[in-house]
Amino acid sequence: MALLELYTKYNRVWIPDPEHVWKSAEILRDFQLGDNLLELLLEDGTHGHPVDPSKPQLPPLRNPDILVGENDLTALSYLHEPAVLHNLKVRFVESRIIYTYCGIILVAVNPYKQLPLYGDAIIHAYSGQNMGDMDPHIFAVAEEAYKQMARNHKNQSIIVSGESGAGKTVSARYAMRYFAVVSKSGSKTRVEDKVLASNPVTEAIGNAKTTRNDNSSRFGKYTEIGFDRRYRIIGANMRTYLLEKSRVVFQADNERNYHIFYQLCSCAHLPEFTSLKLCSADQFQYTCTGGDTTIEGIDDKKDMEETRRTFSLLGLKEDFQADVFRVLAAILHLGNVEIRNSGEDKSSVSPSDPHLAVFCELLGVSSEGLVRWLCHRRIVLVAETVVKPVPKERAVNARDALAKQIYSHLFDCVINKINTALQVPGKQHAFIGVLDIYGFETFEINSFEQFCINYANEKLQQQFNLHVFKLEQEEYMKEDIPWTLIDFYDNQPVIDLIEAKMGILDLLDEECLFPQGTDKSWLQKLYNYLDTSSLFEKPRLSNEAFVIQHFADKVEYQCRGFLEKNRDTLYEELVEIMRVSKVFKGPVLFCLLSFLSWITFSMRRRKRLGPVKFRSSLSLLMETLNATTPHYVRCIKPNDEKLPFEYDSRRVVQQLRACGVLETIRISAQSYPSRWTYIEFYSRYSILMSHQEADSTDKKQTCKNVLQRLIQFGRTKIFFRAGQVAYLEKLRLDRLRGACVTIQKHVRGWSRRRKYLQIREAAIVLQQYIRGKRTVRSVCAETLKRGWAAVVIQRHWRGYCMRQIYQIITLAAVTIQAFTRGWIARKRYKMMMKEHKALVLQKYARAWLARRRFQTMRRLVLNVQLSYRVQQLRKKIEEQVKTDTQRLAENRGLVERLTSLANTHSQTMDRLQGVEAQLGKSASQKASLEAREKKVKEDAFLVSLKFMANSFCSLRNPMLCRILGRIAENNTEIQRHDHEKEVQALKEEIKRLKEERVTLHRKLEEGVQVNSDLQEQVIQLTKHVKVIPELRRDLNNLQNQRNNMDRKMKHQSEQARGTDFLNLIHVDDFFVSHAAKQTSSPAIQKDYLGMLEYKREDEPRLIQNIILDLKPRGVVVNMIPGLPAYILFMCVRHADYLNDEDKLISLMNAIISAIKKSHHKDFELLSFWLSNMYQLLNCLKQYSGEEEFMKPNTPRQKKNCLQNFDLSEHRQILSDLAIHIYHQFIMIMEKTLTPTIVPGMLEHESLQGISCMKPTGFRKRSNSIYEDSETYTISSIIQQLSVFHSTMIQHGMEQNLIKQAFKQLFFLVGATTLNNIMLRKDMCSCRKGMQIRCNISYLEEWLKEKELQSSNAIDTLRPLSQAAWLLQVNKSTDDDAKQITDMCTELSSVQIVKILNSYTPIDDFEKRVTSSFVRKVQSLPQDREGSTQLMMDTDYRFQVTFPFCPSSQALELLQVPNSLHLGFLTRI
Repeated sequence: MALLELYTKYNRVWIPDPEHVWKSAEILRDFQLGDNLLELLLEDGTHGHPVDPSKPQLPPLRNPDILVGENDLTALSYLHEPAVLHNLKVRFVESRIIYTYCGIILVAVNPYKQLPLYGDAIIHAYSGQNMGDMDPHIFAVAEEAYKQMARNHKNQSIIVSGESGAGKTVSARYAMRYFAVVSKSGSKTRVEDKVLASNPVTEAIGNAKTTRNDNSSRFGKYTEIGFDRRYRIIGANMRTYLLEKSRVVFQADNERNYHIFYQLCSCAHLPEFTSLKLCSADQFQYTCTGGDTTIEGIDDKKDMEETRRTFSLLGLKEDFQADVFRVLAAILHLGNVEIRNSGEDKSSVSPSDPHLAVFCELLGVSSEGLVRWLCHRRIVLVAETVVKPVPKERAVNARDALAKQIYSHLFDCVINKINTALQVPGKQHAFIGVLDIYGFETFEINSFEQFCINYANEKLQQQFNLHVFKLEQEEYMKEDIPWTLIDFYDNQPVIDLIEAKMGILDLLDEECLFPQGTDKSWLQKLYNYLDTSSLFEKPRLSNEAFVIQHFADKVEYQCRGFLEKNRDTLYEELVEIMRVSKVFKGPVLFCLLSFLSWITFSMRRRKRLGPVKFRSSLSLLMETLNATTPHYVRCIKPNDEKLPFEYDSRRVVQQLRACGVLETIRISAQSYPSRWTYIEFYSRYSILMSHQEADSTDKKQTCKNVLQRLIQFGRTKIFFRAGQVAYLEKLRLDRLRGACVTIQKHVRGWSRRRKYLQIREAAIVLQQYIRGKRTVRSVCAETLKRGWAAVVIQRHWRGYCMRQIYQIITLAAVTIQAFTRGWIARKRYKMMMKEHKALVLQKYARAWLARRRFQTMRRLVLNVQLSYRVQQLRKKIEEQVKTDTQRLAENRGLVERLTSLANTHSQTMDRLQGVEAQLGKSASQKASLEAREKKVKEDAFLVSLKFMANSFCSLRNPMLCRILGRIAENNTEIQRHDHEKEVQALKEEIKRLKEERVTLHRKLEEGVQVNSDLQEQVIQLTKHVKVIPELRRDLNNLQNQRNNMDRKMKHQSEQARGTDFLNLIHVDDFFVSHAAKQTSSPAIQKDYLGMLEYKREDEPRLIQNIILDLKPRGVVVNMIPGLPAYILFMCVRHADYLNDEDKLISLMNAIISAIKKSHHKDFELLSFWLSNMYQLLNCLKQYSGEEEFMKPNTPRQKKNCLQNFDLSEHRQILSDLAIHIYHQFIMIMEKTLTPTIVPGMLEHESLQGISCMKPTGFRKRSNSIYEDSETYTISSIIQQLSVFHSTMIQHGMEQNLIKQAFKQLFFLVGATTLNNIMLRKDMCSCRKGMQIRCNISYLEEWLKEKELQSSNAIDTLRPLSQAAWLLQVNKSTDDDAKQITDMCTELSSVQIVKILNSYTPIDDFEKRVTSSFVRKVQSLPQDREGSTQLMMDTDYRFQVTFPFCPSSQALELLQVPNSLHLGFLTRI
């Protein structure tokens, strides 16, 4: 395949563009060899690209859209700069993805926005995953480094580089946070927290605001995180490189000094800082040079609190912090010391300068000496020493040099203290280093700092190129592919130009040795010695600069300040003044004193401090990196305005060229960049094969036959050269296009033929009408009338027929309805009758059950009373024996008392008879009085009548009659009152007599009752006297037997106690039968009581055999479910029956301890004991005697309830233990099921004929292991679930508990699958959504098959189901956006946006989701509650409940199998 064959019509190419760097254009005509013009179509019209026919330099081809947006840039078919730039833009702007692989490099584009990508859930999602299985992420690089360290036992390094503001510090911080989370330290010092806490401190003293970044690291940092043999963090060590000391004394416009100065000034008003005599930052020279002293959105005061807090967390005490702040304040005051010009080449400092006084006070130095040696210099000659004044400029430089040196050594001192705090006892086994260092820098004015930075990047780039070359070689050797030398850029000449003999640094050191050496003289030497080098140039328009061709770009350096910064001048006199300080006693000041002593020693030996230290530290860094396995993170700054998700192609391409990404692309493009497995290739391109080839069983050989001349075949993969995958895509698209054309041809032909036949048929009909019209004109009117009449008759006849049919149908429908309604009514009537009869039966049954319960309860109460009375009688036997004599004496007294009571009784009877006689006499008197009263009334009435008649007759005077009538009435009234008083007195007397009679009757009855009681007591005591000798003999015999058994069998005390108890029961029965003269109480039944007796010393054997040694497989298979639980409960019942509290507590504690020890990490054992624990809890509830648990019990089960002890506390302990077993049981199942979820639910294609494979061609890491691993499918998940279910059923687990367990497992399946969708862009496609919904239907069918629909397990898959639906639904219009927000109720808005951004088309007919549609979805109101996190919490646990489920198993019918070796148990 020639490359020119791909420049055909409709293909697209990239052409250079001054604004966007590269612009896409479409080819209008096929390019032929010899053409001098390539016709292209741009967005603004036609454009021709000129081509030299002799050496055609055609523009780079554009990858097909299906290949755009890949996770790995090296997977692109066409590997060149525009393809990389466009792929990054599509991922960053459209998909909002900031991470992309480029071979072994992770390219991280700063989004300038907080993203939900760094939670603990995402850390755990990447933990244990192979690099490339998930979407690119900084956590994937950290996991790869951690895994290689653990697998290969080799130290690792993560090199994070990039421009200022690209996000290097944040990326390094996230990498260290990943190690802190996945590898917790084993010590109590929590060293991982200290490692993370060191970041705020180092950022405060080493970061500053620049024009490109508000928190720019102005030093390089290499943090070694140490691990022990168990790969847990054991300590850390930090090394720093190239601190930008010049920033302490000078800042460019819109830049700031180091953050710590502004934090300190913001807290100047606090009491602990008043002694430092600070003021606001804009009043200090060293903090206001850049202009604005604040940063928008940053609170320096809060940052100071955080800095002090992390100081304390690191164990740096208050005195250390006070010394640090004292030195920082001294530096600020030193910058405000005013140096004035005192004439020609002279300078002076006022002794009354307030800042000078504060500086000398804080550091305890002499102000006179400091003033003198700031403005003078000692020159040592051969014969004498001369003190010479210096001009103001040199004095200011000396002051600034002192400030820079103090800050530099303060920085080193703090780093050393942090390293000391990060060290913990223990031996380090391996480490992972995280290097955070600035990348290649080029500004408008580049000075000594940029030269050192770029020199360090040249060394790092050389190491990077060699490592990439080595990985390519290892990959080819592993796949048995012939190795050919790949030409790659070697920057060794540039490094030699800088550091070789007579190089730039060598000439710089030489010039520094001359006292009169200047920057210009050094530059002239560079021109003279290096003019022949092709990498060194002299600028055309400047004599104060030089140009170096670095690996990234040409950089022009201004020579001004090179010598001064290289010398790092600090006068020895100033150092001596600092050394004799009176306050160098604190930890920081003492550390500074040590540094100053070393400075003095170095200066006396004529050593240059800065360059030596930098070169030695850089050399040590390169040795460390070469001894480790490196991992690369390149941070890219997308724009200079710090706008979120804005992409400036010109700025990005500059950084890609500078950080080595394009060099990696170039190396990959020279070999075989695209690498596919045979299965992936066969699945994608089987359409290009013939029927015979496609039907072959050997897919690997089929692939080789088809592509024999195009590619290289490895052991496990196919290697394609650049452009070959795009060519295959073109062939595949041509084949599909041809197939579509064929289908369209046949469909259109069929449609045209059908239309033609319809037109032809219509034409024939028209012809017939036309011909018919010509013949109608010759027909007569009568024929027309007949025709119309026939039509009318037909109309009426058809109407009549239709009405008849309608009536028949209506009648049939009504008949059917009548019969149906009758049948429904009869059915309803029968149902009502059945319900009525059922109610009647229930009424009688419930009444019978109530009576039965009452009788059972009464018998139970009688038995309890009998037992209690027996115990009471047993306790009183000895007392009764002792009081026998007294009772016999009392009998005589009772007889005498009885005699006296008899006499009293006779007297009482006589008195009663007298009272009755008196009462009769009183009654007769009352009757006579009443007769007399009646007679007197009648006589008086008659006398009055006669008197009135006589008076009326004789006198006939009305007035007199009235007077006489009144007199008669008064007499009658007086008599009536007298009679009433007499009657009232008689009534009272009768009442008194009646009461006396009642009292006498009551006394008589009491006497009779006392007499009968005394007679009964006499009879009972007489019988007791007869029984007492027998009881005494029985008790003596029993006491002898008990004493003998105690002496002979002390180790069998429980058995002796039981025998004594049973014998006492027989004695008490005998006593009760004689005492109460009634039938003896029913004896203990001869059948089994549902208890198991064991000896106290056999308890360990019981626990060992029934719990510790019992295995689910083997003997347990043939048992009834829950038998161990029943056996243990029957032993508990026996301890309760004996009322032995010690034995019961010992047994319960032994059961709990043994079960805690028994459930290991074995699924069957956990399932077995979870089922038995649940059964044991149910038994303890069912037989507890509590009313709520006894309702479903049978009478016999009620009889078997516990009698003496309340085990509710032990039930709670067992319930907590059961919950613990349940969670371990779930963890084991999740651990077993988790490896199958992602392959089965996502990766396996369950729908045949629908391939979700996309031409990724991802390049695995060189250390990846290409071994055939087990392939999991949805059938594997279902099979594993079936194994779980069958095991639970076999062990007799309660159905409710099974439902809870599978609800938890289904939640794990849904959450794990959804989390992988969120982190795998290749899984976000329409066809993958179809596969997921198909797999969910398989799981739903399994639930129906196992009758677990009521567990609500399928509801836990609703988020996954909605995500699958979201992948399939249309995503273009406003209605689609509204539908998505309405339907995806279980997904958070963050998850919806993530899926939309990650949606990846599989074929050309699919369209990407536009960013405008995503914004439209985000703008819609979403009233939903829930988490806004991207990931679901796979560790979430539903609350487990253990509902009460009574057992119908009769305890008395259970038998202990011999296989359990429990022969020492006895059934009672």
